[in-house]
Amino acid sequence: MQRHKILLIEDDPNLGFILHENLELQGFAVKLCTDGEQSLAAYHREQFDLCLVDVMLPKKDGFTLAREIRKTNQGIPIIFLTAKSLKDDRIEGFKIGGDDYMTKPFSMEELVLRIQAVLKRSKPVENKTKSVFTIGKYSFDYEQQSLAIGNKRQKLTSKESELLKLLCLHRNDTLERELALKMVWGEDSYFNGRSMDVFISKLRKYLQEDQTVEIMNVHGRGFKLVVR
Repeated sequence: MQRHKILLIEDDPNLGFILHENLELQGFAVKLCTDGEQSLAAYHREQFDLCLVDVMLPKKDGFTLAREIRKTNQGIPIIFLTAKSLKDDRIEGFKIGGDDYMTKPFSMEELVLRIQAVLKRSKPVENKTKSVFTIGKYSFDYEQQSLAIGNKRQKLTSKESELLKLLCLHRNDTLERELALKMVWGEDSYFNGRSMDVFISKLRKYLQEDQTVEIMNVHGRGFKLVVR
């Protein structure tokens, strides 16, 4: 029987280790991440059955991370972990689309029971994003790596397609430069900053026939695909 795979996001090294070890002993496959950006990259790169999300995280907090996940997957269960017991935080978590909310400290037995309950009532989900996007007058087919407007079709490279997909998923929001580098170029991202700028320039050229579409620079942060 295939094990359920959990994306565990916890920045406290001691608690992260304890949760990881105990959940593995309970039969789950666990991927541990320690900040919001690293977690989002892992979520997009791998397939998970449930996300266990600490609210207070460096680089991208748990609520922001959950909103990003919900942009591409409405079905994957999310359980928030927090040191706060404030009513407003619990309400915020459920508004975002959280399935459950646990206040620290908690027992491993209760956590496992809640995970099992959420998995039982959740429908099987696939960690897949949509593959066809409308960008103004353009149609972008990620799977076919093509961008079309009218009868004109532009074949894209795999990296152009990956980058354009990320821009589409963050449409009218900022796509952080570091996230894009990790997602598209992986471990060699440090050396590929200039390369990404070249790819952004190419995408701008491909999209120039529709004046309502623009890829903007967000100074010091990244890029934003704007469709007016």
